[in-house]
Amino acid sequence: MCGICGCSEPVHKHEHKHEHKHEHEPHEHGRIIKLEQDILAENNQYAQLNREYFRANNMLALNFVSSPGSGKTTLLEKTIYGLKNKCAITVIEGDQQTNRDAERIALTGVPVLQINTGKSCHLDAHQIGHALEKLTPPNDSVLFIENVGNLVCPALFDLGESHKVVILSVTEGDDKPLKYPEMFHAASLMLINKIDLLPYVDFNVTRCIEYAKRINPKLAILEISATKDQGMSAWLQWLKQHKNLG
Repeated sequence: MCGICGCSEPVHKHEHKHEHKHEHEPHEHGRIIKLEQDILAENNQYAQLNREYFRANNMLALNFVSSPGSGKTTLLEKTIYGLKNKCAITVIEGDQQTNRDAERIALTGVPVLQINTGKSCHLDAHQIGHALEKLTPPNDSVLFIENVGNLVCPALFDLGESHKVVILSVTEGDDKPLKYPEMFHAASLMLINKIDLLPYVDFNVTRCIEYAKRINPKLAILEISATKDQGMSAWLQWLKQHKNLG
């Protein structure tokens, strides 16, 4: 059990260069809290190793987080095509099952690795560390991590990323920032996606932004449509500024 959301730990089918701690599921409330603390503390240790790796290799690592169906993969495809002539790009895909998203990203021509989490509803820093060993992304590159579709646990699990980018589709409720405050507090940037559908849905952009700023006053916000290329130039400019690209 991950101890935070009740999801099961993924089964690791590879050799390790380090030891793991395995604990049985606790039943007393106090032991559950202790297990939660231990799991997050251990994850944070791995996250710090990842962070040091990114810094040492001058990499911009972005963790894409959202509900299922927000348009993360389409956004990532369009972003790669808009950016890959400027810098090297590597992608880590997280899903509970299938390789469908990794297959889509592979068509863009960038290196990609799929992580299937099974019953677990988030990626963790340890998984990212192993993925980096396999991918060996080049120095001075950009790493995109597409997390499992979920607005709860990915907020709690630091991957060592430079920034969390939360994608909120207008087909969802504009009150998502209030319902899932941890995620919007942890993010550096919110992308309001699928704005081409605004005439057809009951989504108040102004109200959504107000809610998000209430949770995180420093949150940067961009309005985009990945499928229609609306607002994509501003998003690519944000990326270039954070990677110091011309």
